[in-house]
Amino acid sequence: MSYQTETSEATRNEGKFFAMIICWLLGNGCLFSWNSMLTIEDYYVYLFPRYHPTRVLTLVYQPFALGTLAILAYNESKINTRKRNLAGYTLFFLSSLLLIVLDVATSGRGGIGVFIGICAISGAFGVADAHVQGGMVGDLFLMCPEFTQSFLAGLAASGVLTSALRLITKAAFENTQDGLRKGAMMFFAISAFFELLCVLLYAFIFPKLSIVKYYRSKAASEGSMTVAADLAAAGVQKQHDQGAEEDPKLLDRLSNKQLLSQNSDYAIDIFLIYVLTLSIFPGFLSEDTGSHSLGSWYALVLIAMYNVWDLIGRYVPLVKQLKLTPRKVLMVAIISRFLLIPAFYFTAKYGDQGWMIMLTSFLGLSNGYLTVCVLTAAPKGYKGPEQNALGNLLVVFLLGGIFSGVTLDWLWLIGKGW
Repeated sequence: MSYQTETSEATRNEGKFFAMIICWLLGNGCLFSWNSMLTIEDYYVYLFPRYHPTRVLTLVYQPFALGTLAILAYNESKINTRKRNLAGYTLFFLSSLLLIVLDVATSGRGGIGVFIGICAISGAFGVADAHVQGGMVGDLFLMCPEFTQSFLAGLAASGVLTSALRLITKAAFENTQDGLRKGAMMFFAISAFFELLCVLLYAFIFPKLSIVKYYRSKAASEGSMTVAADLAAAGVQKQHDQGAEEDPKLLDRLSNKQLLSQNSDYAIDIFLIYVLTLSIFPGFLSEDTGSHSLGSWYALVLIAMYNVWDLIGRYVPLVKQLKLTPRKVLMVAIISRFLLIPAFYFTAKYGDQGWMIMLTSFLGLSNGYLTVCVLTAAPKGYKGPEQNALGNLLVVFLLGGIFSGVTLDWLWLIGKGW
C-alpha cells in the first residue's frame, strides 16, 4: 500500500507557519503542567518544609519519565504515534485536574499523606512526558527542521509563561489571606485548560494541515507504519501499489543499535547538556543560593531568568550564521559548559545576586541553544522510519541526562548533610 500525496511546492509549504504555531503550543503543553508544579515551589516549601519538595518531586518524576520512554523507544516501530501522543496529553490534563481535587479535598493542608499523593501525580506527569516528548520529537523528525525547533522553543516557552504567571500571582495575592494557595489553584486551573487545548489541537487540527499530511504521506511511502492512524484521521486514503509493497528496500531500515552507533556523539551531547543543567536547575537555584535583598522573590527571579534565556537560546539557531553544526565543535562547546559548576559554587558562596542572575541566564541560554543545534542536525540524511526512531532514542538520552543531573543534585544535598 502507498498513500496519495501531492508533491507540488505549494502543497509542501501550505500552512507551514500555522503548523509551526501549533508545534509551539504542543511543545508548551508537553511541560506546562510540570513547570507549573515546579514554579509554585514556594507553596510546596510552605506546605512541606521538611521534605525538600522541589528536589523530591523532580526525583520522582524522572524515573517514571525515563523508564516509560525507554520501553516506548524500544517498541517505537510498533506503536501508534497518534494514540501515544493523545494518551500523553490526556494524562497531563487529568493529572492537572487531580492536583486541584487533592488540594480542595485536603483544604490546602500539608502532611505526609498529601505529599505522597502529590508525588504520585508527579510520577504521572513523568509517564505523560515520556509519551508526548518522545512521540512528538520522533513525529516531527519526519518533517522539516523548523517544526522541531518550534516544538523545542515551546518546551522552553512553557517555563517562561509559568514563571511570568507565578510572579503575577505572587504579586496579586501576596498580601491576601491564603495567597499562596490561591495562586497555586489558579496555576493548576490554567494548566488543565491548556492541556485540554493541546488534546484538541493534536486530535483535530494538526493532522489535517496540508504540510503535515505531505510529510506523513512521504514517511509512509518510505515504510513508516507509525503515521497510519494520523493519515487516516486526516482523510488520506491508501492506494494499492504492488511494486512498493514488494520492494524490500522500502521496509528495510537501520536498527536502533545502528542508528545509535552512527549518532553516538549526538546522544552524548544531549545527555551532557541536561546532566549539567539539572544538577543546577531547579534544586540548587531554589535552595542553595543564600539570602539576598530580593528575599522570597530571589528563587523565583532566578528560575524566571533561566526560563527566559532558555527560550531565547532556542531561537538563536534560526540565524544560520550563528548555528553550530560541526559535530566536534558542538562536543567541545557542550563539555566547556561544565566550567559553570565551580562558577555557580563560588558565586553562591562569595558573589552577589547580580552575578548569580547573570550565570543563571547563561545556563539557560546555552541549554536552549545547544539543544536545538543538536536535535535539528541529527535527523538529516535518514528516511522516515529511521528519523522517528532516532528522535525517540535521543529523547531517551535527554531524559537520562535529566535524571542523572537530578541524582547529582541529590548527592550534593546529602553531602551537605541535608
